[in-house]
Amino acid sequence: MIKLVRYSQSDFLAWNDFILQAKNGHFMFVRDYMDYHSQRFNDFSLMVYNDSELIAVLPANLKDSIIYSHQGLTFGGLIMSHKATADLVINIFEKITWFYKEMNINKIVYKAIPYIYHSYTSDEDLYALTRLNACLVRRDISSAICLRSKLPFRELRKRSLRKAIKKQLVIKEITDFEVYWSLLSQVLSAKHNNVPVHTLEEITHLANSFPDNIKLVTAYSAGGVLLAGCVLYINRDVVHTQYIASSDDGKMVGALDLIMDYLINEKYVNKQFFDFGISTEDNGKFLNNGLIFQKEGFGARGVVHDFYEVSLK
Repeated sequence: MIKLVRYSQSDFLAWNDFILQAKNGHFMFVRDYMDYHSQRFNDFSLMVYNDSELIAVLPANLKDSIIYSHQGLTFGGLIMSHKATADLVINIFEKITWFYKEMNINKIVYKAIPYIYHSYTSDEDLYALTRLNACLVRRDISSAICLRSKLPFRELRKRSLRKAIKKQLVIKEITDFEVYWSLLSQVLSAKHNNVPVHTLEEITHLANSFPDNIKLVTAYSAGGVLLAGCVLYINRDVVHTQYIASSDDGKMVGALDLIMDYLINEKYVNKQFFDFGISTEDNGKFLNNGLIFQKEGFGARGVVHDFYEVSLK
């Protein structure tokens, strides 16, 4: 018998223990991560029990009579136990839709977890969504490298890498985010009139809370000047880059190419995927060709991020 329970603070430990064992878990779904910005979202997450056994959880928030899974996360669908079979997941989704209908929710917006983040095959949710006549409403494209059978860098990337080596740039993994956040903020402001999604205080807090999962890798000139860097989110067998930035001087000497070569061909060769993130804008309708060209230059190829809607009316 499937039973749904709305998450509460008393479920904190049970939730976290489940995420660590789930077949499609991610450290971003741990409550220590989700709750850092809990004041921004009305949490409406669910605990799913099969009889008395916790079999799945759904990170979710409620806004304007719509359930999202979850607006504070890059993705976040149904997190499942290894015991979650196709028939059981179909049953779970039927119960979830009934549960939210009873709460007068109008629809569910479901952000599926890309397959590269599954530690075991976990697409039962996509089939269950089809059974519910869910509509695919958005598709972004990310770029990832299969590290165990990676493609060679394009010649343009190799040339930039040779510049960096010739200039004797130095790669450093640092824990003080302040100096890099200053460079990142300057680059985002100048190029996009924007600011980082995370404040310095937030990213510092998260990095301190998840030192094995969140890392900052930088490139310095031989004279000790910060030229470029990127933040890494490391989950099981996947390394994800975000907040990539380079100064103008760093671009001239291939600082980011040196960082990527180090990460892809030295530091994380034993991982399975290296994920650069999406290159789409306007809800997936616009492809930033320059951005994806750069990622593909390192050997990355496409992985989709899908968004579905389930009408409850």
